[in-house]
Amino acid sequence: MLCGDMALLATNYRQYQDVANLKATQQPSDNYNYIPWRYYYRLIYEANKSIAELANPKNNSEKYTLAQFRALRGYAYFYLMQIFTTKYEPNSRTNSIPLYTTADIVSKPRVKQSEVYAQIISDLEFAVTNLAGFTRSKKGMIDKYVAEGLLAYTYAAMGNNQKVAELAQDIVNNSGYPLTTREQIFYDTTTKKGGGFNDVETKSWMWGVDLITENSFDLISWWGMIDIYTYSYAWAGDGKAMDDKLYAQIRTNDIRKKQFNRDLLPSNKFFAPDRVIGGQRKISTDYIYMRVDEFYLLAAEALAKLGQDAQAKTIYKKLLKLRYPEATATTDIAYVDALTNAQLQDDIYLNTRIELWGEGKSYFAMKRNHKTIERGSNHVEEKNTTFSYDNPRLTFAIPQNESINNLNL
Repeated sequence: MLCGDMALLATNYRQYQDVANLKATQQPSDNYNYIPWRYYYRLIYEANKSIAELANPKNNSEKYTLAQFRALRGYAYFYLMQIFTTKYEPNSRTNSIPLYTTADIVSKPRVKQSEVYAQIISDLEFAVTNLAGFTRSKKGMIDKYVAEGLLAYTYAAMGNNQKVAELAQDIVNNSGYPLTTREQIFYDTTTKKGGGFNDVETKSWMWGVDLITENSFDLISWWGMIDIYTYSYAWAGDGKAMDDKLYAQIRTNDIRKKQFNRDLLPSNKFFAPDRVIGGQRKISTDYIYMRVDEFYLLAAEALAKLGQDAQAKTIYKKLLKLRYPEATATTDIAYVDALTNAQLQDDIYLNTRIELWGEGKSYFAMKRNHKTIERGSNHVEEKNTTFSYDNPRLTFAIPQNESINNLNL
């Protein structure tokens, strides 16, 4: 919503209104700032405790557990840096956050960004190395390739495209996850068939959570906010749709157009399988955190930035081919061959926004690619407005609670 790709269509219940109008980010007392800060730092605190307890693992089981906690800490710091800093400035302390590596409650000052990123890389590289050979029992756990994906995104934020290309291509070539198929990418309202993004067992999903009714998720959930087939806000009127300016850039034959209904709500991408309007009361549709398709796009992005256009186009077209009807796909994606380097980078960025819409990745892509946001006309707030990626309104403020309680900030 901050990067503009998701448009809030109404404010009947005032949920996310102050995010959509970019006011919450400028109000340190607003809970929208405090919730992610509290969540990630609590995660870091718990990870620090477990890391200390497992400092000298006695067997593979303890080694794998330690590696997962290191990955979680790296993940938490990476997300904090994306959400609470405007851009990558390695020598900046003011545009940065406190760093905690032990489980104590002594407040810390902000450190240089370079120190935080060094810790993220150390944690994630440790995880990648020490999760080799680990077989997880469920996708909610972090394995080697999930850690590698997080590491690739970290290097991308830092502009180290050689590392990004290496890591992303390793995931593509060696992880064993297949691309999301044509049949899985949307629900076909004509044939009444299609996968949609609601099942963690989808083979392309690398990381996610299998939600069950016993979790007691209902109104206040991601599904409640996004899915018209779930009894909650999206169904009741506060719809979240694709930005109409972004939708207009989807090519005519691209099957991803069919993920959205006439109001551009994602009713054929994110939906409860029974497809009864307002029908799902207890959430059993799953949460997606990462899928392999991301790394085809990220590898292509990094390779293009390195000037390796031919290699970038080859990997890019593997994904694009599955986003057009089989009968016409080769012709539909032929335009890629003629793109200049600048055009290729723009097209990869565009398709990253289209492919991963609603999956929480466009905001990071906006920041690392230093893009300007041009909102369309279907936003109820700030329609037809333009913002640079480093506009402070697009980045959360350090919350007031932290400023009051941390005298070293």
